[in-house]
Amino acid sequence: MLRLRAICPFSWRVFQFRPFGFEPLLSQMNKCTDEEQIFDLIEKNKAILSEKQVACALSMLWQFQKQKISLLKNVECIRDHPQFLTLHNLTATKVEFMNDNTLVNVLYIIQQFGFEAHDLLVEALVTEAWRRLERFDINVLSKFSSCLADQHLCFSPLMGKIADIVNRNLETIQDLRCLSVLMVSISSLISQRFQEQLVNKTEQLFDTIDSSQVNIARRIVQFLRNIKYSYYPLLERCNKVFLSNVNHLDLDSISKILRLYHSLQFHSFEFILMTKKRLTEMIPLFDHPASFVKLFVTLGPVAGPEEEKQLKSTILLMSEELTSQQALAVMGAMEEMESRNSRLIKKIASILYKHLHNYKPVELLRITQALIFLHFQSKELFVKLRELLLSYLKVSVIPSEISLLVCALSMLPSPHLDEARMSQIEAVLPQCDLNDLNSFATSVLRCIQYGPMYRNNTPGKQLKLLQKLDHYGRQRLQKCSSLNLLWEEVKSLKGDWFADSLLEETVVTLQRLMDEINYINVAGIASFISRTNYLSTSLLDRIASVVLQQNEKIHPFAILAIILPFSALNYDPPQRDEFFGTCLQHLNSYLSILDPLKLVFLGYSLATREYFSEDLLKAIFNIRFLAKLDSQLELLCSSLNMKVQFRLMELNRAVCLECPEYQIPWFHDRFCQQQYKKDFGSMNGAQQQIYKMLAEVLGGINFVKASVLTPYYYTIDFECILDKRKKPIPYGSHNTTLGKLPKIHYELNTQIAGSRLPPGAEKVALEFLDSRAFCRNIPHLKGKSAMKKRHLEILGYHVIQIPHFEWNSMALSTKSARMEYLRERIFGEGKSSS
Repeated sequence: MLRLRAICPFSWRVFQFRPFGFEPLLSQMNKCTDEEQIFDLIEKNKAILSEKQVACALSMLWQFQKQKISLLKNVECIRDHPQFLTLHNLTATKVEFMNDNTLVNVLYIIQQFGFEAHDLLVEALVTEAWRRLERFDINVLSKFSSCLADQHLCFSPLMGKIADIVNRNLETIQDLRCLSVLMVSISSLISQRFQEQLVNKTEQLFDTIDSSQVNIARRIVQFLRNIKYSYYPLLERCNKVFLSNVNHLDLDSISKILRLYHSLQFHSFEFILMTKKRLTEMIPLFDHPASFVKLFVTLGPVAGPEEEKQLKSTILLMSEELTSQQALAVMGAMEEMESRNSRLIKKIASILYKHLHNYKPVELLRITQALIFLHFQSKELFVKLRELLLSYLKVSVIPSEISLLVCALSMLPSPHLDEARMSQIEAVLPQCDLNDLNSFATSVLRCIQYGPMYRNNTPGKQLKLLQKLDHYGRQRLQKCSSLNLLWEEVKSLKGDWFADSLLEETVVTLQRLMDEINYINVAGIASFISRTNYLSTSLLDRIASVVLQQNEKIHPFAILAIILPFSALNYDPPQRDEFFGTCLQHLNSYLSILDPLKLVFLGYSLATREYFSEDLLKAIFNIRFLAKLDSQLELLCSSLNMKVQFRLMELNRAVCLECPEYQIPWFHDRFCQQQYKKDFGSMNGAQQQIYKMLAEVLGGINFVKASVLTPYYYTIDFECILDKRKKPIPYGSHNTTLGKLPKIHYELNTQIAGSRLPPGAEKVALEFLDSRAFCRNIPHLKGKSAMKKRHLEILGYHVIQIPHFEWNSMALSTKSARMEYLRERIFGEGKSSS
């Protein structure tokens, strides 16, 4: 036997004789009912344990832990047990004998017990798995990729190798569960072309999964979030899976799904409504801070008044037990809820103050933003915040981190950047992308506007810094050669600096790269144009062309974003009717499932362009839809809630005035009365000037009315009546003090204004148009102002619009010139009131 062992040492090592108790030992392990029984078996048999037995022991220990409530506490207890260390060390000697499935399963379990990547056993398991990588089946490969992701190795060469294997074998993969795991794991490393292939493959395999497979659907949404691609067809299908299983979703799942939706800007009113009901039922079930904070953060932003009251009172009772991260999460949720509960704000702020030194820079920014938004005042807290932000800033070298630290500093009371900090900003400018540059510029402008004045010419140095920011911003735009890369940097840019300094250069760059606009990015580019109010006819024509050529690839959910710039900027592309017709035809089959508020915005946008679809209007103006809209309004923040109600009113008004044949009733009298009573205010300086001059031009104060409310609740700056010979007709006596508006008289009927006038007379509406009524780059009237003019004309008015750039021009720099201007606009050239 010794001779045989000498001849075949390798065979002897692999196929060493096992004791007769080999099978019974596995059976004994499987019959164990707690950890101590497993540890007893390990202690008694540690000299003879095989790779199967150590794997079985680890698996049993993990099964016991999963059944426990306080998972972390039990994991630590097991990991610190002396026999677990024995098992850990034994496992390290058995790694090369394990089969592929056992090898990766052991790696997964060891990681669940909290062992880091540098642990010797973890290193041995990963190294052995790397050697076998090419032979792994799809199930083992997916589990291994998940283990690597848990070790934060998403950018490692090993993950790159897995991505390559998936790429080479994509056609043969038929298991969507495994593929979805792999997609999430490799998402950081793959090209756009590979991303599209994975999306297409997922669509092909989606029908192969059961409708109860929530985890697969969640991973698909997570993959889309990771690659920043709001691909509506897949999101819609995943959403259906979530909806069909909503009664089985736990708090953790709902929380994750809603966070993913928020990142992708995907809105499912039905999912929010159903999960709100389920989350509300959970309020009495959680008495532990960790769970209740998660419930507070998830339910709070959509909770009704009663649920919100319950949440706040409970979190207040738990506040003493909150950790630093839990307090931060609660404060963020309160910001989103627009909370004004001063007692709770003060309590959470005190916890934040206690832990302030433990927060990372990005967390300090979130704290600053939330406290400022919630109008919290505490000199002591703000002083401590400033000290911490400055201490981080002095040692930071990463541009994005420096920009967020400077941003937080600029939000604090009396913001100031000293020379050292400005020099630090200057040093990193060549490395900054447009987002960082915009953040720096916004912060510097805030310091100039709200900071204290110093004698050492600090504002002058800040202005020089702004000039350098302009330079680097333009330089970056001019060098950009890819629309997708440009879009990643500009899609969220906003603020005065960007609008004043870089917007024109950005549009020039978009025009240079506009051949790259396609069905994937067209909605995003359209949204950017809407947001910036910059009219570029070449870009809008390109967008319309992409819609007409690639409409089958564009998801209906993207249509609203595409139509919006044409509506807002009052522009019709070539083939206008074909363009709007294609958009609506694409939407028709989705009218019943589109989110109510999107449908309202869509109807309003089309109405602005004088495009009325009977099918769309019937989908909106019916009792069932309006009830559904009311339910959704309860979930929205107050500002968005009011915006939706105004858009519905404006759409209702447009349909009543422009399409009376549809016989849609006007039902916004009460809403309008409430709003106009609330919003009624005094005239601005330009309006006061015009009002005084109009009185002189027309022959007296009783010949002009200010702030007139028309039928259907349009407010006109000034109104006068001219008879058939263009002679002003006086109104009855009315008190109007300069700068104050007369008392509003509410006409509850919708009778056309001109119907009560003397024969041949007409009402004249004079509107002063400030910069908001025009496109940013050219004096082109925007859609809302154009629609108002159209509607006033239907109401019987002759409309005279006075643009700000004419009224404030050099040509009208004297009173006499302005008086003559008003005469010509009202009476026609060469005419007067005499």
